[in-house]
Amino acid sequence: MSKYQTAEKDRVPFIQKAAFGAGNLVNNLLPGSLGVFMFFLLTAFGMDPFLAGLLGGLPRLYDALTDPIMGFISDNTNSRWGRRRPFIFIGAIMSGVLFAVLWQLNPDNTQMYNFWYFLIMSIVYLTGNTIFSTPLIGLGYEMTSDYNERTRLMAFSQTVGQFAWMIVPWFWVLIANPNLFETQAIGVRNLSIVVGALCMALGVLPAIFCKGIDSSHIENRKEINFSSLFSNLLDLFKSIGQVFKNIPFVRLCGATFLVFNGFQMVASFSYFIIVFYMFNGDYGLAGNWPAWFSTVSAIATAFLVIPIISWMSGKIGKRKAFIIATVISIIGYVLKWWGFNPSNPWLIFMPIPLMSFGIGGLFTLMMSMTADVCDLDELNNGMPRKEGTFGAIYWWMVKLGQALALVLGGLVLKLVGFDQNAVTQTADTITNLRIADITIPALTAALAILVMWKYDLTEEKAREIKEELVSRRGEL
Repeated sequence: MSKYQTAEKDRVPFIQKAAFGAGNLVNNLLPGSLGVFMFFLLTAFGMDPFLAGLLGGLPRLYDALTDPIMGFISDNTNSRWGRRRPFIFIGAIMSGVLFAVLWQLNPDNTQMYNFWYFLIMSIVYLTGNTIFSTPLIGLGYEMTSDYNERTRLMAFSQTVGQFAWMIVPWFWVLIANPNLFETQAIGVRNLSIVVGALCMALGVLPAIFCKGIDSSHIENRKEINFSSLFSNLLDLFKSIGQVFKNIPFVRLCGATFLVFNGFQMVASFSYFIIVFYMFNGDYGLAGNWPAWFSTVSAIATAFLVIPIISWMSGKIGKRKAFIIATVISIIGYVLKWWGFNPSNPWLIFMPIPLMSFGIGGLFTLMMSMTADVCDLDELNNGMPRKEGTFGAIYWWMVKLGQALALVLGGLVLKLVGFDQNAVTQTADTITNLRIADITIPALTAALAILVMWKYDLTEEKAREIKEELVSRRGEL
């Protein structure tokens, strides 16, 4: 148990936690909605599967380039409103408006018109989303300098963010419901406007209510303008190099890549197993079971896993809490073998509380630990602090893992013999699919434990670093 008490000045007020949580909800709702809506490019707008795949992949390459740039810009920004908040405010409005505009497609247009419209608007939308998301993550890292309060802040924001994943699975049901929308295309267009408006309303809250560190005393900031563009690029690469020399941070990235990649690689397998194993390929009988599976997972993560993880972190430290949470998730993955039972569909909910410790523990603890390594970076490399750059690199690893998982997940489906055109699947295919659904995330989770085994940024070390930084800055 931690022997330290959080100082009052290091506690984040509830209204700030709620505002940051609202921003995190937007950060989950936008990509979650995008993932669902992408499916309807095929069914509602008649997009060729290959072209739809390009529309899913090409903008991600652009996104991977802009995140570190935005992180560097926000780290070095000097304004009366702080380093992050102006970008968050503008980016929230851009994200909401552009998300709605992105999906104003018409199936009567030619396929190539819709392809180029969507590709260009995706790049414009992702620009706005990067302006919002990257500074928001950096702001969260700097809202408190206390080791345990960081975990409480991230736990609260992750809990709020899970509401997005309780909502998103039902978009499939809403869009395809003929009683709500005359066509799927109309459903996509109308629902995208609702999502965009909600994201604008919630996304500006962190810019209004949250407080970062006092940036007026940050030294050695780079001049951000067109005339210094070349030197800015050199400084950006130098910052990225310093980030990757931070060994504890590299461990965080490696563990996140493994856990999230393993989870994402088989994320769609549960849907296929429910439909083809539990209901023998009958989509009508499968009904809303897949949506309920996802929704209950989000509920378990929000109201069971994250509070336990936060409590464990305060008792035994973040590294041990991560290892225990990951072991519990492995047990949950194994229990899926008995949980997915054709004779009793309700058993699919049995492994969910244990499985949810994987992703729920991952992002709660990793975001808190990333804030700790930002202190270590300042100790080793001085000002300016690089919360934006660290956040951008960390989430770049998440996005890289997600992209790789989509490719490898498709490869695994092919290797197990899954036939997307078949009404039913062979017994061998189903068995191999179920084995892959369990072993892949369990194996990557076990490897993540090995990566984090020697993570050495303990609470005692983090507090020593904080004291040294306070002394160095001349703070009271």
